[in-house]
Amino acid sequence: MKYFKIWVVALFGPMLFSCEYLDIVPDNIATVDHVFRMRNTAEQYLFTIYSYQPKYTDPYNYPTFLGGDELWANEFNVNLVQPAWQIAKGFQNVVDPYSNYWGGSNGGRGTFVAIRDCNTFLENIFKVPDMDDYEKARWAAEAKFLKAYYHFYLFRMYGPIPLIKQNLPITSGPAEVKVTQAPIDSCVEYIASLLDEAVPDLPERILNEATEQGRVTKSVALALKAQLLVTAASPLFNGNSDYASYTDKKGGKLFSNTYDPAKWERAAVACREAIEQCHAAGHKLYYYNAAFLPFPGSPETITEMSVRSAVCEKWNPEIIWTSTNNRAATLQLENLPRLYSGDKQTATLSSFGVPMKIAEEFYTKNGVPISEDKTWNYNGRYTTRTATTADILRLKPNYVTANLNFDREVRFYASLGFDGGRWFGQGRFNDADNVYLEAKLGQIANNHAWAYSITGYWAKKLVNPQTISSATEITVQQYPWPLIRLADLYLLYAEALNESQGPGGETFKWIDLVRARAGLKTVEESWSQYSTSPGAPQNKDGLRKIIHRERLIELAFEGPRFWDLRRWKEAERVMNEPITGWNYTGKTPDTYYQVQYLYAQVFRKRDYLWPVKEEDLIENNLLVQSPGW
Repeated sequence: MKYFKIWVVALFGPMLFSCEYLDIVPDNIATVDHVFRMRNTAEQYLFTIYSYQPKYTDPYNYPTFLGGDELWANEFNVNLVQPAWQIAKGFQNVVDPYSNYWGGSNGGRGTFVAIRDCNTFLENIFKVPDMDDYEKARWAAEAKFLKAYYHFYLFRMYGPIPLIKQNLPITSGPAEVKVTQAPIDSCVEYIASLLDEAVPDLPERILNEATEQGRVTKSVALALKAQLLVTAASPLFNGNSDYASYTDKKGGKLFSNTYDPAKWERAAVACREAIEQCHAAGHKLYYYNAAFLPFPGSPETITEMSVRSAVCEKWNPEIIWTSTNNRAATLQLENLPRLYSGDKQTATLSSFGVPMKIAEEFYTKNGVPISEDKTWNYNGRYTTRTATTADILRLKPNYVTANLNFDREVRFYASLGFDGGRWFGQGRFNDADNVYLEAKLGQIANNHAWAYSITGYWAKKLVNPQTISSATEITVQQYPWPLIRLADLYLLYAEALNESQGPGGETFKWIDLVRARAGLKTVEESWSQYSTSPGAPQNKDGLRKIIHRERLIELAFEGPRFWDLRRWKEAERVMNEPITGWNYTGKTPDTYYQVQYLYAQVFRKRDYLWPVKEEDLIENNLLVQSPGW
């Protein structure tokens, strides 16, 4: 198959990224031998294999933004044929798949090309004469990690994939290049083995942050292994009877339909090892330093800034791995509403909205779901009321807004912008000088032909509080995209512990650490005091739902929800719920606060795995198509 043959030319095409150190492509390098004659050119090759990572901050092509159900675009502004949005609308296909990371097309990148170049690097790095053995071993470990990561990325999308353990000679004939997909368990074992090989030679931490941030460490490799094994233990890949008949061309099973509880035990061990390594390297949950504010901030404001800045503050201690080649710029502008009248406000694209069902995921101020809080009026959530001065840190006093926006947890206000809601930061960091979003038709955030949220909610969490937005200035403070942060790892560990051992002190510990940063009581306290289902945390099924929801809230808009719903096999239920929002054509509270149907998402069983492009199946008749396609 054309993607797996080694080519003589060492590198491919210009890299379309910002000028970052992981982005350097050597010029005038004709052959592999020339690349590995000097340390300098070998290092450039290493940076090139880093640069094959997906474009995580491309909101139109990378699938976790418009491709899921956390964001919904304004059809009057965003091109209707954007690849990611086509996935969300149920238009995935086999002729030219959207976000095709197998062959690299239609919004995706050719990941097998990246794997091939990792192999080339590993075959040659120890030949470089002007390097010491320690550095060669470290670079080889980085290449092994990247090779594992690219395999994992494909595995998570396609399930069974070809394992490209080494490059084929250029003299290979057509029969030799026709690779086959490996069974799920073989894929997992191979990826895990690569990570195990890489860990000993990776550094504990990045010491030279100015030149090496974004390169992998032991913590990164162990965190990825934890992600891999939790994914492999999850319902989509562990005992999935839907794929019992999914076989290769020789009849070999590609999925086991027998559930194996030991996979969760192994995943829990991997999570614990990753957390221990992260702690040893200095990683910890991020808490905003109040001294950064020019004026004294309230505890609620500090908590909100902790939630937002855990994502947006570059190199903060919670972030285990970032992609320096992917910086959030357009992504911020698409989620930044117009907050002022002025010419500079036209720079805000402001055409992404957060569906109503996502806004309803967040807890009440008591730390339990809105549908089961004994003190919260769930049935009246779509009615309105007037905010008072007591709400000033969340809502505009004397402003009419929905009951849905009252008495919610801090992560609701840190993650979402909405009509009448406070938008802290963006050049103003004083609790006495607040800016509030106004989103009814004709108001500042909704007085342009296309620059508004079609749902009435904005993903404030993705907008760096340090980005300046005023009537006279828009200055985007970009930040490198966080790929793995410690809160994610804590919640993965809690999930693995619950699945392998059930509820208990150690399981609750890791969820409660994340909740404490958000200003919430422990799970047991919150459910026993406020929930209509007080016993839910004490059984595995009940705690599973809590952990799932905690992940969806804590990691909202960062990407994990897209993959979590698939590995949990919950996408069939969740992603077939309609996309709704407030009536963006309403000019008064009575007309604006009407729930409006926007789109009926369609997620079929076949959508759990990406389709292989038909052309690839024709070129290599040993490959098999994903089930349902």
